[in-house]
Amino acid sequence: MAGPVDLVSLAREAALKAHAPYSGFKVGCAVEAEDGTVAIGSNMENACYRLGTCAEISALAAAQQSFGLAKIRRIAVAGGHVGEGGALVGSAVVTPCGGCRQAIDEARQLSGHDIAILAASGDGQTVSETAISVLLPESFGPEMLER
Repeated sequence: MAGPVDLVSLAREAALKAHAPYSGFKVGCAVEAEDGTVAIGSNMENACYRLGTCAEISALAAAQQSFGLAKIRRIAVAGGHVGEGGALVGSAVVTPCGGCRQAIDEARQLSGHDIAILAASGDGQTVSETAISVLLPESFGPEMLER
């Protein structure tokens, strides 16, 4: 299984493939399954801003198709602007937005275990590790939809 630095590197590489012509802020996400399989995604902006897609949602969709949400163990997110030379830059740690936290928590509920979140700065110098249950306490879940 890849280590946290490897997963963060994959997220940073994915960010460079993002389509972010409006904000210039590129985000990449790498989702790791229990067997070490990784699915990646990046944000995709749209001129109709509301139709943009977060990197995490893109990667979660790829993970669902590749190995299923219930097998997710870790997720790395990195984002920033692209500097001279084409490298991702920025010292701010990027965490999933509220909507993405809810989507990640859906995977947690399906799997029955917490999911580690590795939030990284664009330059990769700072990585914060936490769990989705910490980022989204008292989350909305399927049990609330039961009739």
